[in-house]
Amino acid sequence: MEFRGVRFFDPSPVRFHQQDQPNLGGIFMSINSETLVNHMNHEIAAIQPSDILAFNAEIANIPGIVRLTLGEPDFNTPEHVKQAAIESIEADESHYAPSNGTLALRTAAAEFLAAKYDVHYDPASEVIITAGATGGIYTALTSILNPGDEVLIPTPIFPLYIAIVKLSGATPVFMDTSDNGFVLSPDQLQTTLAAHPKTKAVVLNFPSNPTGVTYRHDDLKALAAVLADQPIFVLSDEIYSELTYGEPHESIANYLPTQTILLNGVSKSHAMTGWRIGIMCAPKAITAQLGKIHQFTVTSTTTNAQAAATEALKNGLDDAQVMKREYQERRDYLYDALNDLGFQSAKPEGAFYLFSKIPAGLPQNSMAFCRELAHEARVALIPGSSFGPGGEGYVRISYAASMADLKTAVTRLRTYVASKKQGA
Repeated sequence: MEFRGVRFFDPSPVRFHQQDQPNLGGIFMSINSETLVNHMNHEIAAIQPSDILAFNAEIANIPGIVRLTLGEPDFNTPEHVKQAAIESIEADESHYAPSNGTLALRTAAAEFLAAKYDVHYDPASEVIITAGATGGIYTALTSILNPGDEVLIPTPIFPLYIAIVKLSGATPVFMDTSDNGFVLSPDQLQTTLAAHPKTKAVVLNFPSNPTGVTYRHDDLKALAAVLADQPIFVLSDEIYSELTYGEPHESIANYLPTQTILLNGVSKSHAMTGWRIGIMCAPKAITAQLGKIHQFTVTSTTTNAQAAATEALKNGLDDAQVMKREYQERRDYLYDALNDLGFQSAKPEGAFYLFSKIPAGLPQNSMAFCRELAHEARVALIPGSSFGPGGEGYVRISYAASMADLKTAVTRLRTYVASKKQGA
């Protein structure tokens, strides 16, 4: 048998040497994969797997459980949108699209944002089509952050932003808004900025996941006054903009157009979460830099999904209205029912979540409470601790579920709460 010189790993740092090893049928004696883990991106060690996904997996097999955990519409994609995708497939539109997205989709996106929110972007140079809003979050943060930068994040908030900030070598700075109705105040923002001179960006997500709270005209104007003329990016995730109740949605980009990286998409507005089409908009000079990271991350999003999204934004301007009416009915029912059971909440002004305080007398550790509720009452909620400072002691409840499921969940919650009071 012939032997070949094979380079293998020595546990001592950065030292390699040659050793003859047999080639056993083409498979070389190799280093232990656990050893290679220690040579991966060091920032990964600071990131924990999503406890939301872990909890969902844990309770998934409980028989008959009612899951109020979903962060996506429980409606189907509109028929005219699906038909556009079918026509695209039948027309053999199966090749790479331009990296920043088809011009047709970028134009439809720019026109949609202008018509709905009076924000204006050049589709040729200021719009990028991303792999969902998530793809935009990743591209934006990795494009603007350097190691040592700080990013101000109002909490509770969906934890995705936090993980990407850490992966970029930057530091998340949390602003707990739980004492202010889950709204970031200009005073809190100003105080935090003064204490953190390395701030590179501020993250906003409204309407909010997990609270359903949003920012209105006066809120945005006051926050913009604090940030104006400072070399600070505003990453504004407005993916739930079409699901607002009462006043129409207004974008921070109306007030800080030169500083804002605006994220939106069709996932919530057109029930297209699985199509993975997001929209990222920014001034031309910033977009040119964002495009570099985007093209080397995803190349381009799926071509026929872009055709569907073009149809959604061009000819489905008000497709969300049917969903919104249903969500508002569910919100009103669930808000009143939970209040009666002692679960106090800020009344949601958008999205499809309630963020409710766990009543006194029940487990105040939100993970322990949700685990007990799932096993004893067969109702699944998301622990508030998953959403950062200010979330402990709360639960996120999604009303992207049928009214029948909501009523079943309330009945089971009522029984559970009554049994705990009797046992106290």
